[in-house]
Amino acid sequence: MVRLVLFLLGVLLLASGLAWLADRPGNLLITWEGYEIETSVFRAIVILAVLIGAAIFIWSLLRQIWSSPAIISQRLSRRRQQRGLDALSSGMIAIGAGDRSTATRYAIQARRSLPNEPMTHLLRAQAAQLSGDRATARRIFEAMLASPDTEQLGLRGLFLEAKREGEPEAARQFADRAARLNPRLAWPLEAQFEMQCKAADWAAAAETVAVAKRNGHLERDVADRRRALMLAAQAQALEESNADKALAMATEAHTLAPDLIPSAAVAGRILASRGQTAKAAKIIQRTWSQSPHPDLAAAYAYARIGDSTHDRLDRIKQLALLKPYDVESGVAWATAAIEAREFRVARHALQPFLKEKLTRRVARLMARIETEEKGDAGRAREWIARAATAARDPVWTADAMILDAWAPISPVTGTLDAVEWRAPVTVLDEDGETSTTEGEHLMAVDYIGDGADDEPKTIEAKVVTASDDVAKSAAAERPHAPDDPGAEGEMLVPEVRTTRTAPPT
Repeated sequence: MVRLVLFLLGVLLLASGLAWLADRPGNLLITWEGYEIETSVFRAIVILAVLIGAAIFIWSLLRQIWSSPAIISQRLSRRRQQRGLDALSSGMIAIGAGDRSTATRYAIQARRSLPNEPMTHLLRAQAAQLSGDRATARRIFEAMLASPDTEQLGLRGLFLEAKREGEPEAARQFADRAARLNPRLAWPLEAQFEMQCKAADWAAAAETVAVAKRNGHLERDVADRRRALMLAAQAQALEESNADKALAMATEAHTLAPDLIPSAAVAGRILASRGQTAKAAKIIQRTWSQSPHPDLAAAYAYARIGDSTHDRLDRIKQLALLKPYDVESGVAWATAAIEAREFRVARHALQPFLKEKLTRRVARLMARIETEEKGDAGRAREWIARAATAARDPVWTADAMILDAWAPISPVTGTLDAVEWRAPVTVLDEDGETSTTEGEHLMAVDYIGDGADDEPKTIEAKVVTASDDVAKSAAAERPHAPDDPGAEGEMLVPEVRTTRTAPPT
């Protein structure tokens, strides 16, 4: 609308000007080189306008002819660039789809059209990796290091290639260089942290976690969990040699991750040895309420030096009531009761776990109770036999491997916080024998007395068959509390062969 108004105003002004000239006739005389040109002013202005228009037209034509090679070159360049972009797009799609031949073809086309484009280098490298040509991929990534625009991309590619080929030192160097080049990159910090954990360089790993947290690569809870694990590992290693430092590290780790068992156990033991019973109890109780464990129960039971067995029983009872539905509470309570010769209390503590929640430790404790209280070898043998098919007790395990003690990283993969306190998975093999995916077969062996003599008898129980009901009953959960007595279950093993070795006469 504005353009139309301006156009009409221009036409109006031009018409007004021409009318003004027409109303004022006059003659124009030009004398030059003996020639005289006489015309009207109106005609002279019209001729001048025509000459100016002709000059502009001729100048535009000559300029178009002069610049035509550059225009043709620009058009060809734009077409080549468009073909290159199409090749890059199609090549990336082929890479994602795993189409090796198509990705290679488009990589070649992109190299012809856009030889200096960073995305072309990336497409060529990924096409080479998809084709299994590692040497070509490394050569392309190494060429990227020469340009500041592609240096970070090249370092990332070389790092991944070094990891695939099992060259940790080369991978570490590439990660260190990338971290120096751009500290805000996440992947080199994560790679450095992983390698530092595998090397047990906890001080360097803690600094890496701090840098990652500062740059926003880690959430606060994740960073605190990692720091707690590293502090717990150091505290566990320094407990015997440097108790002061171990206590400081264990206390900080407990503050960052209250459910972390090793730090609470270390702090509890050191504080108890120094007579700080209240502090030790507070730390252990806080962790026990989230993650019950035998090490915590032992540290809590012996938190006060010089306590009698009945004193320890009273203390463990208080701890067990913090987590009454957990089997660790029942086992800890029953163990303390057996040591105090309070067998009725021990039976009461184990009562909720004798059916659906029966584990091998519970069965063995029942065998111990039968032996020490009544000297009943027959009942003890029954409990030992039931232990052979009962649910496995929790152990420290990581990546299908059972460990003797907690470790901050998995000994198989080196992954941080992969060690868990849980029961191994038990399955049935082809012959119906009980087997496990983690560790060896468990042979139930215990030493009991029958009251006739004081010599030990070895009871060996071997499972012959096990039904599906056994596995189901071992995995089921029933919300019993230790204060809720229940009847003892029937024997879970259909057939048991026992061998008794009598003492020499």
